[in-house]
Amino acid sequence: MNSPRVLIVDDEPGIRQSLGGALRDEGYTVDVAESGEECLEALAGSIYEVVLLDIWLPKMDGLQALSRIQNITAVDRPGVVMISGHGTIETAVKATKLGAYDFLEKPLSIERVLVVLKNAIDHRRLRLQNDQLRESATTSSNIVGESVPMKALRQQLGLMAGTNGRVLIYGESGTGKELVAHALHAMSPRASNPFVEVNCAAIPEEMIESELFGHMKGSFTAAHERKIGKFQKADGGTLFLDEVGDMSLKTQAKVLRSLEEQRFEPVGAHESIQVDVRVVAATNKNLEEEIEKGNFREDLFYRLNVIPFHMPPLRERKEDIPLLAVYFMDDFARAYGRRPKELTQQAIELLQEYHWPGNVRELRNLIERIVILHQQSRIDARHIPLQLSRRPAADRTQERYGSLQDVREAAERDYIQKKLEDANGNVTRTAELLGLERSNLYRKMRALGIAPRE
Repeated sequence: MNSPRVLIVDDEPGIRQSLGGALRDEGYTVDVAESGEECLEALAGSIYEVVLLDIWLPKMDGLQALSRIQNITAVDRPGVVMISGHGTIETAVKATKLGAYDFLEKPLSIERVLVVLKNAIDHRRLRLQNDQLRESATTSSNIVGESVPMKALRQQLGLMAGTNGRVLIYGESGTGKELVAHALHAMSPRASNPFVEVNCAAIPEEMIESELFGHMKGSFTAAHERKIGKFQKADGGTLFLDEVGDMSLKTQAKVLRSLEEQRFEPVGAHESIQVDVRVVAATNKNLEEEIEKGNFREDLFYRLNVIPFHMPPLRERKEDIPLLAVYFMDDFARAYGRRPKELTQQAIELLQEYHWPGNVRELRNLIERIVILHQQSRIDARHIPLQLSRRPAADRTQERYGSLQDVREAAERDYIQKKLEDANGNVTRTAELLGLERSNLYRKMRALGIAPRE
Protein backbone atom coordinates (compact mmCIF):
# COMPACT_ATOMS: atom_id res chain seq x y z
CA MET A 1 0.00 0.00 0.00
CA ASN A 2 1.35 3.46 -0.90
CA SER A 3 2.48 6.00 1.70
CA PRO A 4 -0.17 8.47 2.95
CA ARG A 5 -0.97 11.16 0.40
CA VAL A 6 -1.22 14.78 1.51
CA LEU A 7 -2.28 17.85 -0.48
CA ILE A 8 -0.93 21.24 0.62
CA VAL A 9 -3.05 24.20 -0.54
CA ASP A 10 -1.46 27.60 0.05
CA ASP A 11 -0.87 30.67 -2.14
CA GLU A 12 2.56 31.29 -0.56
CA PRO A 13 5.29 29.45 -2.53
CA GLY A 14 7.56 29.39 0.53
CA ILE A 15 4.95 27.50 2.61
CA ARG A 16 4.34 25.00 -0.18
CA GLN A 17 8.05 24.36 -0.62
CA SER A 18 9.15 24.20 3.03
CA LEU A 19 6.15 22.28 4.36
CA GLY A 20 6.14 19.92 1.36
CA GLY A 21 9.84 19.16 1.80
CA ALA A 22 9.44 18.47 5.53
CA LEU A 23 6.53 16.09 4.98
CA ARG A 24 8.32 14.25 2.17
CA ASP A 25 11.25 13.74 4.52
CA GLU A 26 8.79 12.09 6.93
CA GLY A 27 7.68 9.60 4.26
CA TYR A 28 4.51 11.29 3.00
CA THR A 29 3.56 11.56 -0.67
CA VAL A 30 2.92 15.29 -1.14
CA ASP A 31 1.23 17.32 -3.87
CA VAL A 32 0.69 21.09 -3.77
CA ALA A 33 -1.89 23.58 -5.06
CA GLU A 34 -1.97 27.36 -4.85
CA SER A 35 -5.73 28.01 -5.02
CA GLY A 36 -9.08 26.53 -4.04
CA GLU A 37 -9.81 25.79 -7.68
CA GLU A 38 -6.54 23.83 -8.06
CA CYS A 39 -7.34 21.99 -4.83
CA LEU A 40 -10.71 20.76 -6.14
CA GLU A 41 -9.17 19.79 -9.47
CA ALA A 42 -6.50 17.73 -7.66
CA LEU A 43 -9.16 16.01 -5.53
CA ALA A 44 -11.11 15.14 -8.69
CA GLY A 45 -8.06 13.29 -10.02
CA SER A 46 -6.51 11.67 -6.94
CA ILE A 47 -7.38 10.37 -3.48
CA TYR A 48 -5.71 12.11 -0.54
CA GLU A 49 -5.90 11.21 3.12
CA VAL A 50 -5.47 14.79 4.32
CA VAL A 51 -5.63 18.28 2.81
CA LEU A 52 -3.73 21.07 4.57
CA LEU A 53 -5.87 24.00 3.43
CA ASP A 54 -5.07 27.70 3.87
CA ILE A 55 -8.11 29.85 4.65
CA TRP A 56 -7.00 33.01 2.86
CA LEU A 57 -6.79 32.13 -0.83
CA PRO A 58 -7.47 34.22 -3.96
CA LYS A 59 -10.93 33.88 -5.58
CA MET A 60 -12.31 30.77 -3.84
CA ASP A 61 -11.22 30.95 -0.21
CA GLY A 62 -10.43 27.96 2.01
CA LEU A 63 -13.83 27.83 3.68
CA GLN A 64 -15.58 27.73 0.30
CA ALA A 65 -13.24 24.97 -0.83
CA LEU A 66 -13.86 23.10 2.45
CA SER A 67 -17.62 23.25 1.86
CA ARG A 68 -17.15 21.78 -1.63
CA ILE A 69 -14.88 19.01 -0.30
CA GLN A 70 -17.67 17.80 1.98
CA ASN A 71 -19.69 16.89 -1.14
CA ILE A 72 -17.10 14.27 -2.15
CA THR A 73 -18.23 10.69 -1.50
CA ALA A 74 -17.24 9.39 1.94
CA VAL A 75 -14.75 6.80 0.69
CA ASP A 76 -12.83 9.44 -1.34
CA ARG A 77 -13.20 12.40 1.04
CA PRO A 78 -9.97 13.49 2.74
CA GLY A 79 -9.57 14.82 6.23
CA VAL A 80 -9.09 18.60 6.15
CA VAL A 81 -6.81 20.64 8.42
CA MET A 82 -7.25 24.41 8.04
CA ILE A 83 -4.27 26.79 8.12
CA SER A 84 -4.40 30.52 8.82
CA GLY A 85 -1.97 33.32 9.57
CA HIS A 86 -4.56 35.46 11.31
CA GLY A 87 -7.42 33.21 12.29
CA THR A 88 -10.08 33.96 14.86
CA ILE A 89 -12.10 31.74 17.15
CA GLU A 90 -15.14 32.50 15.01
CA THR A 91 -13.31 31.31 11.87
CA ALA A 92 -12.10 28.16 13.60
CA VAL A 93 -15.61 27.33 14.81
CA LYS A 94 -17.02 27.89 11.33
CA ALA A 95 -14.37 25.63 9.79
CA THR A 96 -15.12 22.90 12.34
CA LYS A 97 -18.85 23.11 11.60
CA LEU A 98 -18.07 22.76 7.90
CA GLY A 99 -16.20 19.51 8.62
CA ALA A 100 -12.56 20.49 9.23
CA TYR A 101 -10.69 18.08 11.49
CA ASP A 102 -8.40 20.69 13.08
CA PHE A 103 -7.05 24.24 12.77
CA LEU A 104 -3.36 25.29 12.61
CA GLU A 105 -2.03 28.84 12.97
CA LYS A 106 0.96 30.31 11.16
CA PRO A 107 3.88 30.35 11.67
CA LEU A 108 3.66 26.59 11.48
CA SER A 109 5.51 24.32 13.87
CA ILE A 110 6.50 21.20 11.96
CA GLU A 111 6.23 19.12 15.15
CA ARG A 112 2.65 20.34 15.63
CA VAL A 113 1.85 19.74 11.95
CA LEU A 114 3.11 16.15 12.14
CA VAL A 115 1.04 15.39 15.24
CA VAL A 116 -2.16 16.87 13.76
CA LEU A 117 -1.51 15.18 10.41
CA LYS A 118 -1.09 11.74 12.00
CA ASN A 119 -4.25 12.22 14.07
CA ALA A 120 -6.21 13.37 11.02
CA ILE A 121 -5.11 10.30 9.05
CA ASP A 122 -6.00 7.99 11.95
CA HIS A 123 -9.39 9.71 12.30
CA ARG A 124 -10.16 9.30 8.58
CA ARG A 125 -9.17 5.64 8.59
CA LEU A 126 -11.26 5.03 11.69
CA ARG A 127 -14.25 6.70 10.02
CA LEU A 128 -13.84 4.47 6.95
CA GLN A 129 -13.41 1.41 9.15
CA ASN A 130 -16.61 2.20 11.07
CA ASP A 131 -18.47 2.60 7.79
CA GLN A 132 -17.14 -0.75 6.62
CA LEU A 133 -18.05 -2.42 9.93
CA ARG A 134 -21.62 -1.10 9.72
CA GLU A 135 -21.84 -2.45 6.19
CA SER A 136 -20.30 -5.80 7.11
CA ALA A 137 -22.60 -6.17 10.12
CA THR A 138 -25.59 -6.09 7.80
CA THR A 139 -23.86 -7.89 4.92
CA SER A 140 -22.67 -10.97 6.80
CA SER A 141 -26.06 -11.46 8.43
CA ASN A 142 -27.79 -11.15 5.04
CA ILE A 143 -26.46 -14.51 3.82
CA VAL A 144 -29.66 -16.28 4.79
CA GLY A 145 -30.22 -20.01 4.41
CA GLU A 146 -29.78 -23.34 6.16
CA SER A 147 -29.72 -25.59 3.09
CA VAL A 148 -26.67 -27.77 2.46
CA PRO A 149 -25.36 -25.48 -0.34
CA MET A 150 -25.59 -22.38 1.87
CA LYS A 151 -23.94 -24.07 4.85
CA ALA A 152 -21.11 -25.14 2.54
CA LEU A 153 -20.88 -21.60 1.18
CA ARG A 154 -20.54 -20.07 4.65
CA GLN A 155 -17.87 -22.65 5.52
CA GLN A 156 -15.97 -21.78 2.33
CA LEU A 157 -16.25 -18.07 3.16
CA GLY A 158 -14.72 -18.67 6.57
CA LEU A 159 -11.78 -20.52 5.04
CA MET A 160 -11.05 -18.16 2.16
CA ALA A 161 -11.94 -14.67 3.38
CA GLY A 162 -8.68 -14.21 5.28
CA THR A 163 -6.51 -14.84 2.21
CA ASN A 164 -5.52 -12.59 -0.68
CA GLY A 165 -6.42 -15.22 -3.27
CA ARG A 166 -8.46 -13.98 -6.22
CA VAL A 167 -12.03 -15.29 -6.25
CA LEU A 168 -14.41 -16.01 -9.13
CA ILE A 169 -18.09 -16.31 -8.15
CA TYR A 170 -20.38 -18.22 -10.52
CA GLY A 171 -24.15 -18.06 -10.48
CA GLU A 172 -27.29 -17.04 -12.30
CA SER A 173 -28.51 -13.44 -12.12
CA GLY A 174 -30.14 -12.63 -8.82
CA THR A 175 -28.54 -15.41 -6.77
CA GLY A 176 -26.55 -13.05 -4.53
CA LYS A 177 -23.05 -13.00 -6.02
CA GLU A 178 -22.50 -9.41 -4.91
CA LEU A 179 -23.48 -10.35 -1.36
CA VAL A 180 -20.76 -13.00 -1.28
CA ALA A 181 -18.21 -10.49 -2.56
CA HIS A 182 -19.17 -8.05 0.22
CA ALA A 183 -18.92 -10.84 2.80
CA LEU A 184 -15.47 -11.89 1.56
CA HIS A 185 -14.27 -8.31 1.95
CA ALA A 186 -15.95 -7.76 5.32
CA MET A 187 -14.36 -10.91 6.77
CA SER A 188 -10.90 -10.18 5.36
CA PRO A 189 -7.94 -8.21 6.77
CA ARG A 190 -8.82 -5.56 4.16
CA ALA A 191 -12.21 -4.82 5.73
CA SER A 192 -11.21 -1.34 6.91
CA ASN A 193 -10.18 -0.35 3.37
CA PRO A 194 -12.42 0.35 0.36
CA PHE A 195 -14.73 -2.13 -1.34
CA VAL A 196 -15.14 -0.87 -4.91
CA GLU A 197 -17.61 -2.38 -7.38
CA VAL A 198 -17.65 -2.28 -11.18
CA ASN A 199 -20.56 -3.67 -13.20
CA CYS A 200 -18.77 -4.59 -16.42
CA ALA A 201 -22.05 -5.18 -18.29
CA ALA A 202 -23.51 -1.76 -17.46
CA ILE A 203 -20.58 0.40 -18.64
CA PRO A 204 -20.35 1.23 -22.37
CA GLU A 205 -17.41 -0.45 -24.08
CA GLU A 206 -15.73 2.86 -24.93
CA MET A 207 -15.83 3.95 -21.25
CA ILE A 208 -14.87 0.82 -19.31
CA GLU A 209 -11.09 1.30 -19.62
CA SER A 210 -11.41 4.83 -18.23
CA GLU A 211 -13.73 3.56 -15.49
CA LEU A 212 -11.29 0.87 -14.39
CA PHE A 213 -7.98 2.69 -14.76
CA GLY A 214 -8.92 6.38 -14.81
CA HIS A 215 -7.78 8.97 -17.35
CA MET A 216 -5.76 12.14 -17.61
CA LYS A 217 -7.29 15.51 -18.41
CA GLY A 218 -7.46 15.98 -22.17
CA SER A 219 -6.66 12.33 -22.98
CA PHE A 220 -9.82 12.15 -25.12
CA THR A 221 -12.60 14.52 -26.19
CA ALA A 222 -14.81 14.13 -23.11
CA ALA A 223 -11.91 14.09 -20.62
CA HIS A 224 -12.46 17.59 -19.20
CA GLU A 225 -10.73 16.72 -15.94
CA ARG A 226 -8.58 13.97 -14.50
CA LYS A 227 -10.48 10.89 -13.26
CA ILE A 228 -9.45 8.31 -10.68
CA GLY A 229 -10.08 4.73 -11.81
CA LYS A 230 -11.67 1.97 -9.77
CA PHE A 231 -8.36 0.11 -9.43
CA GLN A 232 -6.80 3.11 -7.72
CA LYS A 233 -9.86 3.72 -5.53
CA ALA A 234 -9.64 0.11 -4.32
CA ASP A 235 -5.96 0.42 -3.28
CA GLY A 236 -5.51 -1.58 -0.07
CA GLY A 237 -9.00 -3.04 -0.38
CA THR A 238 -11.12 -5.18 -2.70
CA LEU A 239 -12.19 -4.59 -6.31
CA PHE A 240 -15.36 -6.44 -7.33
CA LEU A 241 -15.69 -7.01 -11.09
CA ASP A 242 -19.33 -7.97 -11.55
CA GLU A 243 -20.33 -9.67 -14.83
CA VAL A 244 -16.66 -9.95 -15.78
CA GLY A 245 -17.58 -12.12 -18.77
CA ASP A 246 -18.96 -9.03 -20.53
CA MET A 247 -15.60 -7.23 -20.78
CA SER A 248 -14.11 -6.79 -24.23
CA LEU A 249 -10.94 -8.67 -25.15
CA LYS A 250 -9.01 -5.37 -25.24
CA THR A 251 -10.02 -4.52 -21.67
CA GLN A 252 -9.35 -8.09 -20.57
CA ALA A 253 -5.75 -7.74 -21.75
CA LYS A 254 -5.18 -4.63 -19.64
CA VAL A 255 -6.90 -6.17 -16.60
CA LEU A 256 -4.65 -9.22 -16.96
CA ARG A 257 -1.52 -7.04 -16.89
CA SER A 258 -2.82 -5.14 -13.87
CA LEU A 259 -3.47 -8.40 -11.99
CA GLU A 260 -0.01 -9.73 -12.77
CA GLU A 261 1.91 -6.56 -11.90
CA GLN A 262 -0.48 -4.75 -9.49
CA ARG A 263 0.37 -1.74 -11.64
CA PHE A 264 -1.46 0.12 -14.44
CA GLU A 265 -1.41 3.29 -16.52
CA PRO A 266 -4.46 5.60 -16.64
CA VAL A 267 -5.67 6.46 -20.14
CA GLY A 268 -3.36 9.15 -21.54
CA ALA A 269 -0.75 8.76 -18.77
CA HIS A 270 2.94 8.07 -19.27
CA GLU A 271 3.66 6.78 -15.78
CA SER A 272 2.18 3.72 -14.10
CA ILE A 273 0.50 3.59 -10.68
CA GLN A 274 1.29 0.84 -8.16
CA VAL A 275 -1.63 -0.56 -6.14
CA ASP A 276 -2.39 -3.37 -3.70
CA VAL A 277 -5.80 -4.74 -4.68
CA ARG A 278 -7.58 -8.04 -4.13
CA VAL A 279 -9.82 -8.79 -7.11
CA VAL A 280 -13.10 -10.66 -6.72
CA ALA A 281 -14.99 -11.32 -9.95
CA ALA A 282 -18.45 -12.68 -10.72
CA THR A 283 -20.22 -13.96 -13.80
CA ASN A 284 -23.48 -15.55 -14.88
CA LYS A 285 -21.78 -17.02 -17.94
CA ASN A 286 -19.90 -20.26 -18.47
CA LEU A 287 -16.45 -18.75 -19.01
CA GLU A 288 -14.97 -22.00 -20.31
CA GLU A 289 -17.56 -21.94 -23.10
CA GLU A 290 -16.78 -18.25 -23.70
CA ILE A 291 -13.08 -19.18 -24.03
CA GLU A 292 -13.96 -21.76 -26.70
CA LYS A 293 -15.98 -19.11 -28.57
CA GLY A 294 -13.04 -16.70 -28.42
CA ASN A 295 -14.90 -14.23 -26.19
CA PHE A 296 -12.78 -14.60 -23.05
CA ARG A 297 -9.04 -14.89 -22.51
CA GLU A 298 -7.93 -18.22 -21.12
CA ASP A 299 -4.97 -16.67 -19.26
CA LEU A 300 -7.26 -14.15 -17.54
CA PHE A 301 -9.64 -16.96 -16.58
CA TYR A 302 -6.86 -18.82 -14.77
CA ARG A 303 -5.76 -15.60 -13.04
CA LEU A 304 -9.28 -14.96 -11.74
CA ASN A 305 -10.32 -18.54 -11.01
CA VAL A 306 -7.89 -19.14 -8.12
CA ILE A 307 -10.76 -19.74 -5.68
CA PRO A 308 -14.11 -20.58 -7.37
CA PHE A 309 -17.41 -20.01 -5.56
CA HIS A 310 -20.73 -21.33 -6.87
CA MET A 311 -23.99 -19.61 -5.90
CA PRO A 312 -26.84 -22.13 -6.28
CA PRO A 313 -30.08 -20.96 -7.90
CA LEU A 314 -33.04 -20.57 -5.55
CA ARG A 315 -34.91 -23.50 -7.15
CA GLU A 316 -32.12 -25.81 -5.91
CA ARG A 317 -32.47 -24.72 -2.28
CA LYS A 318 -36.20 -24.40 -1.83
CA GLU A 319 -35.94 -25.12 1.89
CA ASP A 320 -34.36 -21.64 2.21
CA ILE A 321 -37.36 -19.88 0.62
CA PRO A 322 -39.40 -19.56 3.87
CA LEU A 323 -36.35 -18.19 5.73
CA LEU A 324 -35.64 -15.66 2.99
CA ALA A 325 -39.29 -14.65 2.72
CA VAL A 326 -39.57 -14.02 6.47
CA TYR A 327 -36.26 -12.13 6.48
CA PHE A 328 -37.38 -9.84 3.63
CA MET A 329 -40.86 -9.47 5.17
CA ASP A 330 -39.42 -8.24 8.48
CA ASP A 331 -36.86 -6.03 6.75
CA PHE A 332 -39.42 -4.26 4.55
CA ALA A 333 -41.96 -3.99 7.39
CA ARG A 334 -39.36 -2.03 9.40
CA ALA A 335 -38.34 0.06 6.39
CA TYR A 336 -41.92 1.08 5.56
CA GLY A 337 -43.14 1.38 9.14
CA ARG A 338 -45.62 -1.49 8.74
CA ARG A 339 -46.76 -4.12 11.22
CA PRO A 340 -44.88 -7.44 11.10
CA LYS A 341 -46.54 -9.92 8.74
CA GLU A 342 -46.86 -13.69 8.86
CA LEU A 343 -46.94 -16.12 5.94
CA THR A 344 -49.48 -18.93 6.10
CA GLN A 345 -48.48 -22.49 5.26
CA GLN A 346 -50.38 -22.25 1.97
CA ALA A 347 -48.41 -19.10 1.06
CA ILE A 348 -45.12 -20.82 1.84
CA GLU A 349 -46.06 -23.84 -0.27
CA LEU A 350 -46.95 -21.56 -3.17
CA LEU A 351 -43.58 -19.79 -2.93
CA GLN A 352 -41.75 -23.11 -2.84
CA GLU A 353 -43.62 -24.42 -5.88
CA TYR A 354 -42.55 -21.50 -8.07
CA HIS A 355 -39.48 -21.89 -10.32
CA TRP A 356 -37.92 -18.45 -9.48
CA PRO A 357 -36.13 -17.59 -12.74
CA GLY A 358 -35.04 -14.30 -11.14
CA ASN A 359 -33.76 -16.12 -8.02
CA VAL A 360 -33.41 -14.30 -4.68
CA ARG A 361 -33.73 -10.87 -6.29
CA GLU A 362 -37.16 -11.83 -7.69
CA LEU A 363 -38.29 -13.16 -4.29
CA ARG A 364 -37.12 -9.97 -2.59
CA ASN A 365 -39.01 -7.77 -5.06
CA LEU A 366 -42.15 -9.87 -4.63
CA ILE A 367 -42.05 -9.59 -0.83
CA GLU A 368 -41.52 -5.83 -1.04
CA ARG A 369 -44.62 -5.56 -3.25
CA ILE A 370 -46.66 -7.62 -0.78
CA VAL A 371 -45.58 -5.48 2.18
CA ILE A 372 -46.50 -2.29 0.32
CA LEU A 373 -49.85 -3.44 -1.08
CA HIS A 374 -51.33 -5.51 1.77
CA GLN A 375 -52.22 -4.17 5.21
CA GLN A 376 -53.30 -7.42 6.87
CA SER A 377 -50.90 -9.21 9.23
CA ARG A 378 -51.43 -12.70 7.73
CA ILE A 379 -50.38 -13.23 4.12
CA ASP A 380 -52.16 -16.11 2.42
CA ALA A 381 -51.62 -17.70 -0.99
CA ARG A 382 -54.29 -15.43 -2.53
CA HIS A 383 -52.19 -12.37 -1.65
CA ILE A 384 -49.16 -13.63 -3.59
CA PRO A 385 -49.20 -12.56 -7.26
CA LEU A 386 -47.80 -15.78 -8.73
CA GLN A 387 -49.86 -17.64 -11.31
CA LEU A 388 -49.04 -21.30 -10.72
CA SER A 389 -50.64 -24.59 -11.54
CA ARG A 390 -50.26 -27.33 -8.95
CA ARG A 391 -49.87 -29.96 -11.65
CA PRO A 392 -46.38 -31.33 -12.47
CA ALA A 393 -44.13 -29.05 -14.46
CA ALA A 394 -44.12 -31.44 -17.46
CA ASP A 395 -47.93 -31.19 -17.72
CA ARG A 396 -47.83 -27.39 -17.53
CA THR A 397 -45.13 -27.24 -20.22
CA GLN A 398 -47.15 -29.49 -22.55
CA GLU A 399 -50.24 -27.29 -22.12
CA ARG A 400 -48.30 -24.07 -22.72
CA TYR A 401 -46.36 -25.26 -25.78
CA GLY A 402 -47.88 -27.22 -28.64
CA SER A 403 -44.68 -28.28 -30.42
CA LEU A 404 -40.89 -28.43 -30.18
CA GLN A 405 -40.76 -25.21 -32.24
CA ASP A 406 -42.96 -23.50 -29.63
CA VAL A 407 -40.57 -24.58 -26.88
CA ARG A 408 -37.55 -23.33 -28.84
CA GLU A 409 -39.18 -19.95 -29.55
CA ALA A 410 -40.26 -19.57 -25.92
CA ALA A 411 -36.71 -20.27 -24.73
CA GLU A 412 -35.29 -17.74 -27.21
CA ARG A 413 -37.91 -15.17 -26.18
CA ASP A 414 -37.12 -15.60 -22.49
CA TYR A 415 -33.38 -15.42 -23.08
CA ILE A 416 -33.55 -12.27 -25.24
CA GLN A 417 -35.88 -10.58 -22.74
CA LYS A 418 -33.43 -11.44 -19.95
CA LYS A 419 -30.52 -9.91 -21.90
CA LEU A 420 -32.63 -6.83 -22.69
CA GLU A 421 -33.26 -6.47 -18.97
CA ASP A 422 -29.51 -6.81 -18.23
CA ALA A 423 -28.84 -4.04 -20.78
CA ASN A 424 -31.63 -1.79 -19.42
CA GLY A 425 -33.55 -2.08 -22.69
CA ASN A 426 -30.64 -0.95 -24.88
CA VAL A 427 -30.95 -3.01 -28.09
CA THR A 428 -27.42 -2.19 -29.29
CA ARG A 429 -25.90 -3.39 -26.01
CA THR A 430 -28.18 -6.47 -26.04
CA ALA A 431 -26.99 -7.35 -29.54
CA GLU A 432 -23.39 -7.19 -28.30
CA LEU A 433 -24.23 -9.46 -25.35
CA LEU A 434 -25.87 -11.97 -27.68
CA GLY A 435 -23.15 -11.80 -30.35
CA LEU A 436 -25.66 -10.67 -33.00
CA GLU A 437 -25.84 -7.81 -35.46
CA ARG A 438 -28.30 -5.14 -34.30
CA SER A 439 -30.42 -5.59 -37.44
CA ASN A 440 -30.57 -9.38 -36.92
CA LEU A 441 -31.66 -8.88 -33.32
CA TYR A 442 -34.43 -6.50 -34.39
CA ARG A 443 -35.72 -9.06 -36.90
CA LYS A 444 -35.67 -11.82 -34.30
CA MET A 445 -37.45 -9.60 -31.75
CA ARG A 446 -40.20 -8.81 -34.28
CA ALA A 447 -40.60 -12.51 -35.09
CA LEU A 448 -40.87 -13.39 -31.38
CA GLY A 449 -43.23 -10.52 -30.56
CA ILE A 450 -40.77 -8.60 -28.34
CA ALA A 451 -41.26 -4.84 -28.40
CA PRO A 452 -38.07 -2.74 -28.04
CA ARG A 453 -38.01 -0.30 -25.12
CA GLU A 454 -35.49 2.16 -26.57
